Amino acid sequence: MHILIVEDEKGISDFLKEGLEEEGYQITIASNGMEGLRLAQLHLYDLILLDWMLPKLNGLQVCIEYRKKNMLTPIIFLTAKDTLQETIAGLQAGANDYIKKPFSFEELLERIKVQFRTIPPTPTEYVLGTIRIKNETHQVFNGTKEIFLTQKEYLLLEYLIKNTGIVCTRTQIIQDVWNIYFEYDTGVIDVFINSIRKKLGLKKEEDYIRTIRGVGYIANTIV
Repeated sequence: MHILIVEDEKGISDFLKEGLEEEGYQITIASNGMEGLRLAQLHLYDLILLDWMLPKLNGLQVCIEYRKKNMLTPIIFLTAKDTLQETIAGLQAGANDYIKKPFSFEELLERIKVQFRTIPPTPTEYVLGTIRIKNETHQVFNGTKEIFLTQKEYLLLEYLIKNTGIVCTRTQIIQDVWNIYFEYDTGVIDVFINSIRKKLGLKKEEDYIRTIRGVGYIANTIV
């Protein structure tokens, strides 16, 4: 497995490189955002560890530009930023996970392993009422109208539809969609749900995604 580390603090990047190489990973290091983006677009990596505060191009900009190329390599942010707004910005930019500095090396290893878990094959299409998801192209339709969602919005909608009729708790969603396995402000989910509903243009009587107050959400074809 080949990991790209984009980190401008040499002490941190050297520490990560040594530790991850001992675990059997191949490591490449970039010390600024521009170089990190260039390498990420030139080579195929299995994972990217991306610092937020970088010279020349910050981590958020790197993530956004990388995802514009439809590159799906998992990205884990390494950052001291941890407000809800900053977390939302990072996840909306296309990050798969978010780990706050300082962190333990053991925790980082577990986060990396989660990203490398094998995902079982999925059907080519999911349907919920008038909503249709095409997995092969990552397209979403409400009736005949194509709906354009961000990567995380798509994954969240797909998760709920795959679990149609089952109440999905906020904790389950954070773990299964965001791959975050620790105490976390699940309020970020509500922001994404509201955005999905708005983009789908669902009328009140067509609200296929119901809120279960104090628990989570359920996708239901009975409206």
